[in-house]
Amino acid sequence: MLFCTQLSDDPDKAHKLAGRIEAQQRGDGVMMRHRKKLDREKLPTAWASSTLRDSRTGARPLLGAVLATFLAPSPLSAQQDAAPSAIPTPACNTDDHRAFDFWIGVWDVTASGQDQPTAVNRISRDHGGCVIREDYATKGGYTGMSMSFYDAARRIWHQTWIGVDGAALYIEGGLNDRGEMVLSNRSMPHYQAGTVINQITWTPNIDGSLRQHWQTSSDEGASWSTVFDGLYVKHP
Repeated sequence: MLFCTQLSDDPDKAHKLAGRIEAQQRGDGVMMRHRKKLDREKLPTAWASSTLRDSRTGARPLLGAVLATFLAPSPLSAQQDAAPSAIPTPACNTDDHRAFDFWIGVWDVTASGQDQPTAVNRISRDHGGCVIREDYATKGGYTGMSMSFYDAARRIWHQTWIGVDGAALYIEGGLNDRGEMVLSNRSMPHYQAGTVINQITWTPNIDGSLRQHWQTSSDEGASWSTVFDGLYVKHP
């Protein structure tokens, strides 16, 4: 109050003091603008182009934008996180596709005339139940495998066998009236009359075992010779 009273008593002093204050304010403004210009020249271009109020608060908006860019989910991750589409109905789940399921399991195989198992045969359903796979191995070192499947377009079962000896067998067929699976190369489209017929029959037994009987004929089925006759018992 005393300072203000003294200035009001001397108008000349008041005008001079006001002039000095105004000049100082103009000088401070120039210095401030000069300091901001120097700060922008020292910073990288992206930072210098932003509006800076001071060295701390000016960095925050741009830093926030950079972090938001890294943290925002990409379109690809958004697609991956989207809800999965409805699961389609299995293509190989009909009664026809399951007709050979009685063969599935791990079996000890005893050849006819033997009193002990001579091989192990592993049968599994793969690829959504569309393929029945066989992996056969004897105690003597012979191995082989087959793939069996139901060809829905042709309404027939098909099996392709290949052994370690390189011998291949292609047979087709289906269930007979007794519930046996009977496959033969005579059912193949390329079969030629007069060639040797290979026929394999799988018979499920009441006690859970099954019989596999492989026969050949050189006279169009008038007579048959046994190639293999084996009893399958589930491996413990």
